[in-house]
Amino acid sequence: MSPAVLLLIVAAYLAAVIAVAWRIARRAGGSADFFRGGRKSPWWAVAVAMVSTSISGITFVSVPGMVEASQWSYLQMAVGFVAGYAVIAYVLLPLYYRLNLTSLYSYLEERFGTWSHAAGAGFFLLSKLLICGVRMYLTAIVLQLVVFGPLGIPFWVNVAATMLCTWLYTFRGGVRSLVWTDMLQTLALIATVVICTVVIGRSMGLDFGAMCGAIRDSGMSRVWFLDDWRDTRFFWKQFLAGMFTTIAMTGMDQDMMQKNLSCRTLRESQRNMMSYGAAFIPVNLLFLALGVLLYRFAGQTGLQVARPDDLFPTIACGTDAAGRAFMPPVVSLLFVLGLTASAFSSSGSALTALTTTFTLDFLHADARQDEAGLLRTRRRVHAGAALVLGLVILGFGAIRDGSVINAIYTVAGYTYGPLLGLFFFGILTRRRVRDRWVPVICVLAPVLCYILSAHSEAWLGGYRIGFELLLINAGLTWLGLWLSGIGLGRR
Repeated sequence: MSPAVLLLIVAAYLAAVIAVAWRIARRAGGSADFFRGGRKSPWWAVAVAMVSTSISGITFVSVPGMVEASQWSYLQMAVGFVAGYAVIAYVLLPLYYRLNLTSLYSYLEERFGTWSHAAGAGFFLLSKLLICGVRMYLTAIVLQLVVFGPLGIPFWVNVAATMLCTWLYTFRGGVRSLVWTDMLQTLALIATVVICTVVIGRSMGLDFGAMCGAIRDSGMSRVWFLDDWRDTRFFWKQFLAGMFTTIAMTGMDQDMMQKNLSCRTLRESQRNMMSYGAAFIPVNLLFLALGVLLYRFAGQTGLQVARPDDLFPTIACGTDAAGRAFMPPVVSLLFVLGLTASAFSSSGSALTALTTTFTLDFLHADARQDEAGLLRTRRRVHAGAALVLGLVILGFGAIRDGSVINAIYTVAGYTYGPLLGLFFFGILTRRRVRDRWVPVICVLAPVLCYILSAHSEAWLGGYRIGFELLLINAGLTWLGLWLSGIGLGRR
C-alpha cells in the first residue's frame, strides 16, 4: 500500500476520533468534567480505555521485538502487574476517594507540606514528559519510516502534526472525552494485533494449531527464569519490579489515575482496576506470540534487522530485495492504524494529566480563579504542554539504543522511585519529616541509584541491577525521609 494512501487513511481515522471526542465534549460540564469526567464514567468503559493508554506504541513495537533476547520473561513482570493493581485497588484508591482528590499530589501537601507537594508534582511532570516523549518518539520515527519519509515530509512536520492532533483530541473534553475515545481505540488495537497474527501465520502456511505448535517449539517462549538470581530475567526480580512499577506508574501517576477517579464510586473504581489488571496478561501474551511468529518469518526469509524495534515495522511495511512486499497490504494498513491508535491514546491521556498537574499543583488555579478564569488558564497550559512535549520528542534521537521498552523502565526507575518512596512513607508510617529537605532527598536518591547501577557488577560480585532499580530508588528515598524526621516525632 502506497504511503500516500496510508497517510489519507490515518488522517481519516484521526479526524473520526477527534470528531467523536468533540461530540462527547459538547456535554461536558466545565473543568470538573475535564479533570475528573464529572465522576460519571462507567467502570467498564474506564477499564477498557486504560488498556490502550498502558500499551502505547512502545508495547506495540517493542514487546514483539524483545522476544529473541528476553523470550517471554516479560510475562513474569505482567504477573507482578496484577499484584500491583490489587495494591492500587485496595490501598491507594480508598485513600484517594476518601480525600476526594483531583490531583494525587495534593495528598503530599496534606501529609508532609508544600515542598513535598511540589517535589511530588515536579517528579511526575518530569517522568511523564520523558516517558511520553520516548513513547511518542518511537511512534513518530516508525510513521516517518513508512508514511512521511517516502513522501518527502520532514520529521519535524510529522511531530508537529502529531501534537496538533493530540491537542485537538483532548483540549475540549479532557477525561470525559478520553474515556470513550480510548475505549474505541483499545478495541481497534486488539483487533489489529489479532488480525496481524493470523495473517502472518497464514503467510507461512500455519493454521491456528500449527501456530501454537510453532510458538511452543520456537525456543523463544520460555516464561519462568528461576535458576540464576543475578540474571535480569530472574523471576523474583521481574515480579517485584512489575508489581512496584505498576504501583508507581499507575497508582501514583496522575495520567493513569485520572480516569479511575472519574468512576462514580470507590467500588466501581476498584472493579475497573481489577478487571483491567486481569486483562493485561492475555493482551501482552498476544504481543509475545506475535513476536515469535515475526522472528520465525524473518528466519525463513533471511531478513535481518538492525534493532529489535525494527522487526514488526519492517515485516508489516517493508519489501524484499526484489521489491515485493513481505505482507499483504492489509497488514501494513493495520500496523499503521494500530500504532496510531495506541500512540494517540497514550499521548492524549498524558497531555491531559500534564495539564491537570501544572494547573492545579503549581498554579493552584482552582483555588484562585472562578470557572471562566480556570478555563482560560487550563487551555493555555494545555497548549503549552503540547508544545513542550513536541520539543521533547524532537530531542529524543539519542535514546534509541536497543529495545525502547527497556529505556522506558529505566527512566521510570529513576523518576518514579521518589514518588513511590514518598507515598508509601506517608501511608505506612506516621512519622513527620522536614518538609524543606524533601526535594533534596528526591534528587539525591536517583543520583545514588545511578552510581550504584553503574558499578553494581564490580561492587556486588557480578550482580546486574535491572528493573528493580525502582525499588532501590524508593528505598533510598524512604531512608532519606526517615533520617529527615529524626527528632520530630509522629503526627
